Amino acid sequence: MAVNNETVSLNTRMSPEEISALDMTVDFENKKNTIGDRQVSQSLGKDDFLKLLIAQLTNQDPTSPMENTEFIAQMAQFSSLEQMTNMNQEFSKLNSMLVSSQAVGTIGKTVDIDLNGAVVSGTVDAVTYGSNPQVKVNNMYYDMKKITAVYGE
Repeated sequence: MAVNNETVSLNTRMSPEEISALDMTVDFENKKNTIGDRQVSQSLGKDDFLKLLIAQLTNQDPTSPMENTEFIAQMAQFSSLEQMTNMNQEFSKLNSMLVSSQAVGTIGKTVDIDLNGAVVSGTVDAVTYGSNPQVKVNNMYYDMKKITAVYGE
């Protein structure tokens, strides 16, 4: 019986299209696994602060209630926290608008897109809006963050 010593070559590299499809699948699954709009956080928010304040007021010693100055200071802290939270939300909206505007600016221009070492080049035909805009190059959508270069017309 003869033994065949042929070497079989196996291609383990993914094409740019396969990488893009994989990225979109992973993003879809990650978004599906979140609970509503809630994100895991290691810090206290304004709701947590308010719950702590209510618990403190509920469980205080009636013979020695909280001083007015302490209460006013805590309410001022709560108000500041609420305003910072509101400002942060508005900055997020502004950032989303700026990124979408930047994406629109690439329409008709040639771009290089880095897909984990593989570079795809082409002209941007369309874009999607939102907090994570995508550009359409060579009939495939790619994450705007993966653009490494934009070339003029």
